[in-house]
Amino acid sequence: MSDFSHLDEKGQATMVDVGQKQVTLRTATARSIVSLPAEVLEKFAQDDIQTKKGSVLQTAIIAGIMGAKKTSELIPLCHPLGLDNCQIQIHLNQAQELVIDCTASLTAKTGVEMEALVGASVAALTVYDMCKALSHDIVIKETRLMQKTGGKRDFTRA
Repeated sequence: MSDFSHLDEKGQATMVDVGQKQVTLRTATARSIVSLPAEVLEKFAQDDIQTKKGSVLQTAIIAGIMGAKKTSELIPLCHPLGLDNCQIQIHLNQAQELVIDCTASLTAKTGVEMEALVGASVAALTVYDMCKALSHDIVIKETRLMQKTGGKRDFTRA
């Protein structure tokens, strides 16, 4: 059981004790990719979709930031963190998929990978919610960590 950071020696769930860790600048970027069917892509005008609810991408950005800020309320063993910054970038790639990147940062004793992952995920779910009236063939294909810095080791996905 010792391989899992959130299990104690008895196999019981526990919050990781970060009391002895060093305070460092921590950053993380996560990415969600959303596949949009043709009927949704046709609605894009000047890099966004306007609905009765408002701008799809601007709403997704705000929702993603809000989600990142509330990560510890959603993921039970995450530490509550006061983010120093959270940025959401959204663009269409060459495959006509929506790429959502969430970068979160803070100076603390614990990392922000989960905040970045939640931010990207909530932004992707918001796109689905705002576009589902056009099609239910929207697919959130993947969400994954792209990079992190600070703490014991840095990570960058190739």
